[in-house]
Amino acid sequence: MTALDQFAAQKLRDIEARRLRRSLIDTARTDGIHVLRNGRRLVSFSCNDYLNLSHHPQVKAAASAALERYGTGAGASRLVTGNHPLFAALESRLAQLKDAEAACIFGSGYLANAGIVPALIGRDDLVLIDELAHACLWAGARLARANVLAYRHNDVEQAAALLAEFRPQHANVLIATDGVFSMDGDLAPLPDLAVVAARHDAWLMVDDAHGLGVVGDGRGARFAHAALPDIPLQMGTLSKAVGGYGGYLCASRPVIDLITNRARSFVYSTGLPPATVAAASAALDIIARDPDLTAKPLCNARRFTRAAGLPDAQSAIVPVVLGTAERALAASRRLEEEGFLAVAIRPPTVPDGTARLRFAFTAGHADTDIDQVAALMRERVLA
Repeated sequence: MTALDQFAAQKLRDIEARRLRRSLIDTARTDGIHVLRNGRRLVSFSCNDYLNLSHHPQVKAAASAALERYGTGAGASRLVTGNHPLFAALESRLAQLKDAEAACIFGSGYLANAGIVPALIGRDDLVLIDELAHACLWAGARLARANVLAYRHNDVEQAAALLAEFRPQHANVLIATDGVFSMDGDLAPLPDLAVVAARHDAWLMVDDAHGLGVVGDGRGARFAHAALPDIPLQMGTLSKAVGGYGGYLCASRPVIDLITNRARSFVYSTGLPPATVAAASAALDIIARDPDLTAKPLCNARRFTRAAGLPDAQSAIVPVVLGTAERALAASRRLEEEGFLAVAIRPPTVPDGTARLRFAFTAGHADTDIDQVAALMRERVLA
């Protein structure tokens, strides 16, 4: 073995010893609900396709028509030859849905956050970030080379105290948080954070990857509260409820124009394929016109939490924290034996000691499947 091979092998042994090694398992999604995995057909509770739009006939038809007409790829960066007119239609739809002046599409949600934060924030600035914010928000903050401070999860008072202490030392300040937290399913206190941001002349940025299409009548986390907060930077993805791929930022026109000039993950990345863009536009049309559909994932999540004896779900995501990686893996295996897929989530994705099953509920989950998996959790995992 080479020195590199030895290094990798030792790292893998260390990971394996802590039951944290991950492996890719062939898993074919056959529709919005079911998967084929290890030779068995399972009901999946681990997919973020909350509205099952990845298999919706209208969405697939839009993608197919664009594929036939425009081919498989964008051909270049959007600033070179890759800015297909389909992008303008999609960005207009997103801006309207989010009540913003403009929008910008990125290649993925991770690319969006890795580009947006460094485009707006620099060495003399401060990023104040929720400790449980998604890894790509953290990546963007670190790439900005700014001073990065974490505040306790959803603790607005601590965020305000940190701003009071450190705001005078920095030219610009960005507050970064998820709208719906991807591993916990709870909502950020956006109205209170917006008040704190305004008080300290800070910019509030919300990653709404798991809010769009699910909460706030499908419009996302900003619209899920009694008061409508001022959020100048609304970021999200097209890969969850929208059922496709890509990321976006909705903001004012000057901010979007700056992003298209300075966000390196936008400037130097090939544009999304036309079929992907067309599919996302079709999905957003469905989200905008079908409130019953967008209400269903949360309804199903609450059916599960009530049947399993858990606190009421706030979103389509329900975590069942089991503590150790071993216990989470064992629970996942037990459910798979009964025909359900609920993948164990382990550190470093979640903090040490909080390994869990993360249930994701979609509009298409059947009541009988929800009730059955809730009974299994209540009687065999949580008993």
